[in-house]
Amino acid sequence: MLNSRSARIAIAASLLTAVSSMAMAKTCDVTIEGDDRMKFDKAEIAVAADCTEVNLTLKHAGKLPVAAMGHNWVLTETSAFQAVATAGASAGPAANYVPKGDARVLAHTKLVGGGESTSIKFSTAALKKGGDYTFFCSFPGHWAVMKGKFKFE
Repeated sequence: MLNSRSARIAIAASLLTAVSSMAMAKTCDVTIEGDDRMKFDKAEIAVAADCTEVNLTLKHAGKLPVAAMGHNWVLTETSAFQAVATAGASAGPAANYVPKGDARVLAHTKLVGGGESTSIKFSTAALKKGGDYTFFCSFPGHWAVMKGKFKFE
């Protein structure tokens, strides 16, 4: 059994560890919009390397419904971007045009239509500082023009 002094020291050490862990975690917020002209409002997103997770919000600023002009936000390494986009078309709308279980997909949102928005939170643990990443909309035909650079620096 711990004596009173030892118990206080153990509790203080536990609290210090918990506070240190919370201080090390950093969530960075990002908002991006897509529209009916198949454009994102950002060609580049930069996230600081000390961010441990990203809270990303995708807003559809257009008016067209999801079946006609749906948008999502998908993040991959640039080298995998076209292959994932092509595989997404085969995955279909029920899968949000994202290949299910594909390890090349680092993060993605669901599809949204005009006036809708969605948010995701994802860990940056799989990202490499200075890595080459691309974000895009995987709705068929959109990825060729709805894309941008994601920088983790």
